[in-house]
Amino acid sequence: MIESKKPVAVVIGATSKWQSDGQNTHLIHGKDVADYGLPMAVRWGLGGAIAQKFAAEGFFTVLTTRNEQNASRLAAGITDQGNDCMIVELDLSSGDSISTAFARIRSEAGDPDVVVLNAGYLAGRDLPAEKELLEHVPVDIFDTAQDISSRGPFLVAKEFLPVMRERGSGSFLITNNAASLRGRKRQTGQSLYYPRVMMRTLAQVLTEEYSEHGVHVAHVIVDGLIDSPGTRALPIAQKRPEIVINPAAIADAFYYLHTQDRSCWTHELQLTPFSTTPSF
Repeated sequence: MIESKKPVAVVIGATSKWQSDGQNTHLIHGKDVADYGLPMAVRWGLGGAIAQKFAAEGFFTVLTTRNEQNASRLAAGITDQGNDCMIVELDLSSGDSISTAFARIRSEAGDPDVVVLNAGYLAGRDLPAEKELLEHVPVDIFDTAQDISSRGPFLVAKEFLPVMRERGSGSFLITNNAASLRGRKRQTGQSLYYPRVMMRTLAQVLTEEYSEHGVHVAHVIVDGLIDSPGTRALPIAQKRPEIVINPAAIADAFYYLHTQDRSCWTHELQLTPFSTTPSF
């Protein structure tokens, strides 16, 4: 085990599909985009900003990603800031991968004090125009969306909630988007998002089950475009920068949730830019 008395924060999905060489960056822009000169909190999207925030607040931060190389520059950045972290490969679509990852986390870092679920997926974004209806969605895209939105989070929760319950403390913080609020038609270029309603429902169930045991479960709806190298390069972001959300500010909200006094816990938080109408 790593010799550290620091509390442990696990960020599941610490990298972004919109980082300079991310999958969605390549899908939309057809190439890498430059991140030179961008703030550190922006380079790896929301997951990277959350990881940096908890590391800066004195946590030993575990960065999970499907491929270790995806988080190597983020880990180097955290280390350069004088903070501690490690990378653990974790694939939410695989129960074995989840179990193996948490076994390593427990062995090398210790039991987590806070787990942030920040996983995203691209499933459905490459479907062509006029293929919005569910009848056109392949089953494998549905399976991916379910794995990341529902089955994977369920399996993740089973890995650490028993320890948090026995200890009587800990936080499970879940990132989601406005599609979790109700079912919506999928537009061209969007992922198959309606399964994310299940992610919100899971957070509600865990809140009812674990709050009385001292475990803080909170569901965070990020209601807008998050700043990152790939999103910053979008025409809409360049034309209307006021609609873009600062990931460092979102990370501050996550840290606030973890440090809330237990006499007044927040269980759902919606973050919307001042210039846009909140989603319902």
